[in-house]
Amino acid sequence: MAMLICPTCELAFDTETSLALPFCSSRCREIDLGRWMNEEYGLPIEDGDELSEFENDSA
Repeated sequence: MAMLICPTCELAFDTETSLALPFCSSRCREIDLGRWMNEEYGLPIEDGDELSEFENDSA
């Protein structure tokens, strides 16, 4: 039996009983997705020049 902490609700759960890994339930998985969609999470941009090059290539 392997235990893991859900990144959304922070409760420990058995990984063998969850169908929504790395979350404890589909509810927590959907909450996490909603946070990404609402831009509560994001990935940092380390160099602004890379973004400018990408925008120039797509035009």
